[in-house]
Amino acid sequence: MLSLLGPACALVLLQAAPPPGSSAAADATSAPVLSLPVPAGQEDAKATLEKSPRHGEYVDVKVPGATTPLRTWIVYPERKDKAPVVIVIHEIFGLSDWIRAVADRLAADGFIAVAPDLISGRGPGGGGTESVPSRDDVVALIRGLKPEEVNAGLDAVRAWAVKLPAATAKTATIGFCWGGGRSYAYAAAQPGLDAAVVYYGSSPETDALAAVKAPVLGLYGGDDARVNATVEPAAAVMKKLGKTYETETYDGAGHGFLRDQAGREGANKRATEKAWPRTVAFLRRYLG
Repeated sequence: MLSLLGPACALVLLQAAPPPGSSAAADATSAPVLSLPVPAGQEDAKATLEKSPRHGEYVDVKVPGATTPLRTWIVYPERKDKAPVVIVIHEIFGLSDWIRAVADRLAADGFIAVAPDLISGRGPGGGGTESVPSRDDVVALIRGLKPEEVNAGLDAVRAWAVKLPAATAKTATIGFCWGGGRSYAYAAAQPGLDAAVVYYGSSPETDALAAVKAPVLGLYGGDDARVNATVEPAAAVMKKLGKTYETETYDGAGHGFLRDQAGREGANKRATEKAWPRTVAFLRRYLG
């Protein structure tokens, strides 16, 4: 098990984490408070990747029944023992340098991070995000994905990743924006998932929540009414069902705050500095 007090990350635990199995949607007062580095913002993502000492590479993951494999970015942590797997689900903007930098940060925090390009094969010439000429075109392709296609891809990546010699059997998802919604939805679709983190993604329809087995952490910007309108209904149902759904909302932060850390007069950066330590603590609690 990875220590919360490893010197490489200079972690400081200030408050104990709530015990596993808590059925209430937690507020900020029940969150573990840590001090540790956060992912790069969008402006610094490419430079961060270029300087990273960790091993990252692209692999092709076959999806049963699909003609094109998922091009997937994987980053390994620098540790002696086996590591749990975190699947990084990209925004509606596809597999960007920023998403790859988030994966690199997860690896620095001790996880094997795998980030599939969910529009692999759908771009010009059978390419993925990197082949699409504009962000608007990427958005259109991602909006055209069916939920069952996304879940099949995530299932394939999860099954492939847990068979890696360096991996444990523990898996989680973390997603952002569109990917945040898919992270929550995947927790309802995959009973073997051990944890799910949702960054400013919409919650599933309440009738789908009964299938959720994994604990869920939701992190939201205070100025994101469209997404936040889905949080309380989901929290009420999850509490009634005795399921774990911890939430935290950051005043003044907007949608996409982890990527746009320079935005909203410092509110997005403050949200990032609170949300990422809580994310790492949550993943360590449930993945080991």
